[in-house]
Amino acid sequence: MMHDIVQQYYGQTLQHSGDLKTSACCDISQVPGWLKPLLSRIHPEVLSRYYGCGLVCPPLLEGLRMLDLGCGSGRDVYALAQLVGPKGEVVGVDMTEEQLTVAQRHQSFHEEAFGYANVRFLHGYIERLDELGLEEGSFDVIVSNCVVNLSPDKDAVLRGVHRLLKEGGEFYFSDVYADRRVGQAVRNDPVLYGECLGGALYWNDFLRLAQVQGFADPRLVADRPLAVTDAELARRVGNIRFFSATYRLFKLGGLESACEDYGQAVLYRGGMPGQMHRFALDKHHDIEAGKIFPVCGNTWRMLHDTRFRNYFNFVGDFSRHYGLFTGCGGGLPFDVSGIASGSNCC
Repeated sequence: MMHDIVQQYYGQTLQHSGDLKTSACCDISQVPGWLKPLLSRIHPEVLSRYYGCGLVCPPLLEGLRMLDLGCGSGRDVYALAQLVGPKGEVVGVDMTEEQLTVAQRHQSFHEEAFGYANVRFLHGYIERLDELGLEEGSFDVIVSNCVVNLSPDKDAVLRGVHRLLKEGGEFYFSDVYADRRVGQAVRNDPVLYGECLGGALYWNDFLRLAQVQGFADPRLVADRPLAVTDAELARRVGNIRFFSATYRLFKLGGLESACEDYGQAVLYRGGMPGQMHRFALDKHHDIEAGKIFPVCGNTWRMLHDTRFRNYFNFVGDFSRHYGLFTGCGGGLPFDVSGIASGSNCC
C-alpha cells in the first residue's frame, strides 16, 4: 500500500518541487558555491523534478563506485557523476517509472556535457536491492536523499546497504526523523507520508535498527529542525517534532557500541579537496589540520580503515583501555534551538 502511495505522489501528484507542501523533502537553503557549477551542467527538467534534502555528498569521491537509493529524476546521480569522474561510476535506483523516465531521457545530454558516460539507472525497490543483480561488497559509498523514510521496510533497506558496501565503505544519507514514535493516524496519512513525515523513524529506533544491521556506531553529521508551516498538516501531526538529519554509517568490523577510550589521537595533515584546513567527520569531530586531536577507538578506525587514511597521522593502538571516552552520553542528538524559527532542512 505505501509503495502505491509513494509512486502516486512522486510519479503523478508532484510535477515539480513547488508542489511540495512542506520543507521536509526539499532544499530551500542557499546553494553553496561549490555546488552551483555542478548543477549548471544538469538538464533543467531533471532539476525541476528534484525533491531531496540538498546534495548528499561526503568528501573524497573521485574514482569511487557509488549507489544512490531513490534517485528520482537523477539530479544527485548527475551531480555525483561529476565528482567521481570518468574512473568512477554512479548507479541510481528508483521504483517510480515516471521519475526514471526523466533521468534516462537525458543521459546522452549529460554524457556530452561531462565528456564521459559513468551513470546508469535501475528500476527497483530499495528494500529489495538483492534483486537488482548488484554484486555484494561492490560499492565504496551509498547515498540516499530523503528517501529511506518512505520505505515501509527500513530494516531491509539497511540490511541491503550493508551487504552491498565494501569493507570500509559508508552509507551517507539525509532523512527525516521524529522526536518520538509516529502514531498510526500520521503514519497512514497519504499526504504526510508523501511529504516524508508519516514514515519518519523515531531517532532512537533508527539507531537501534542501524546497530542490528551491522552499523555499530552511527554518526550524526548535521541536523536542522523542520517546521510544518501548512496549518492543516500541522494540526494532523500534533506535538511531534521532526528533524532533517544527515548520518554516516561505516561498514567496519571491530566497531564498538560505545565510544571507548584507548588513549588514541589523530593528526589531520590537511589537503583533502573541499576540506583543506579542517576535516569534519561528524557533528562532534571537527578536526583542525596540524593539531593533535584525541579520539575514541571507533573514530580512530573510521579514519584509519577507510579512504581517509592517507590524510592522517595516527597515534596509539588498542593495547590499553581507559574506559568510556569522555563526553559520550545519551539524549536527543538533534539541535532544537531553531525549532520555531521557520522552515529548515539539511
